[in-house]
Amino acid sequence: MMTRRPHAVLAIGIALAAVLTLVAAWVMAQMRHDALASARASAYNMALLFERDTARNFDVYALSLQAVVDALADPRLASLAPDIRQRVLFDRAASANHLGAILVTDAAGNVTFDSHAVRPRQMNLANRDFFAVQRETPTTGLYVSRPFIPRDEPGQATIGLSRRLSNPDGSFAGIVVGTMRLDYFRQLFSGVDIGTNGAIALTLLDGTVLMRRPYDPALIGQKPDYSAIFQRAAQNAASGFFASAPVDGVRRWFALRRVEGFPLVFGVAIAAEDIYREWRVRAWIIGTLTALLDASLIALAAMFTRQLRRRVVVEEELRAQAGTDALTSLANRRAFEARALHEWQRARRAGGGLSLALLDVDRFKRFNDRYGHLAGDDALAAVAHAIDAHGRRNAGGVGNFAARYGGEEFVLLLPELPPAAALALAETVRAAVEALGVPHGDSPSGVLTVSVGVACTAQGAFADWRALVDAADAALYAAKRAGRNRVAAWQPTLAAEARGEAVEREARRR
Repeated sequence: MMTRRPHAVLAIGIALAAVLTLVAAWVMAQMRHDALASARASAYNMALLFERDTARNFDVYALSLQAVVDALADPRLASLAPDIRQRVLFDRAASANHLGAILVTDAAGNVTFDSHAVRPRQMNLANRDFFAVQRETPTTGLYVSRPFIPRDEPGQATIGLSRRLSNPDGSFAGIVVGTMRLDYFRQLFSGVDIGTNGAIALTLLDGTVLMRRPYDPALIGQKPDYSAIFQRAAQNAASGFFASAPVDGVRRWFALRRVEGFPLVFGVAIAAEDIYREWRVRAWIIGTLTALLDASLIALAAMFTRQLRRRVVVEEELRAQAGTDALTSLANRRAFEARALHEWQRARRAGGGLSLALLDVDRFKRFNDRYGHLAGDDALAAVAHAIDAHGRRNAGGVGNFAARYGGEEFVLLLPELPPAAALALAETVRAAVEALGVPHGDSPSGVLTVSVGVACTAQGAFADWRALVDAADAALYAAKRAGRNRVAAWQPTLAAEARGEAVEREARRR
């Protein structure tokens, strides 16, 4: 089947290359999806870790502040000695590394109690936001301030967590505030791998930056436009999302977590470049190998296709040679018999007619004896050309078939040609051979001529195509007897004569 359709091999090769490309593309797409899934899980887990750690520490610190509020409400506190009162007000949580100090102020903002000194330091906090908010809004609860630089610790960005103190009548009595150094978060962020271009940020709900990695002191306390990021986070809280960071414009995958109970938001952002870096390398390798395999596969298919085409051409040539007479280039007897059987069967199925003309070169043996066999071969080739030009290729003879029947005999198969037209065509061919003017000293006309016998299925019932050939042969010998160089049509009366001369014809052909 492949040898009959060489192009099918190339089509199959291209199809296989396409399938290979699709499989490679699917694998690369799956690898890309896996790279993003891994980055998503990593970002989410880091954000969750930061959120839980911060929530735990803030809860402890908030409890310490509440303990101070409760202790100050106890009237017995004032009767205690200063050192004992200090231990009652401030527990050990206030001495943690990342914490600054817990301070108590009066309504004017003056510090009245200090976790770092039994005798409080002289300072006033009335200008701090954590004081003003508590004074202006009684229902604030625990307030987390904007970053500020403490007077006693220059260079240490700090936030304050404050609670309101109220008099028995509900009026403002001051605040309790605990400070926390933001460097704590810087140390927290430094221990994780977020890639070359990744970022981690801790912000207030309004977008104020408390800490960021990569660290930039100028950003602390600033308020970049995180509104778009927060809006996306509200819609994709569980899955995360891609967005360009407002600080540096780098496209990253964001995972955001709000610290429960506090106005804090952690954002872990892994750069798209870092997520897909290894994937790009692998995709390039797979893509290159796939392209090479595809090119090799198609090239092999093309080479195989060319070989098959050459084989088809050679087979066609061999087939043509097997069915072609080498001397005259007409079909040989074997090819004629196959075509005659086909046309006979087709005529019987379709109910059409079939005519056949048998031609014989007159006195050809004498021509050979006189001029030689080479001249005889040239004469046969010339006769064949005339038969082919006027018998097979004439208008109205599209389906005609010319062949060398044997020796100096030729045959014309004329499908669907009625007797009169077949006789007219035979006469045309006879005249064309005579018009060649091939000299023949032993012929009455002085040139080479042919005699033609024509038989048609319309003239009688024939058992098979061989019977039709025999009828044309009988008509041919009738033309010979009538003086040669003429056309004779088969008649039923020739049947008896044909039987009587069968032995003589067979002897002559041998």
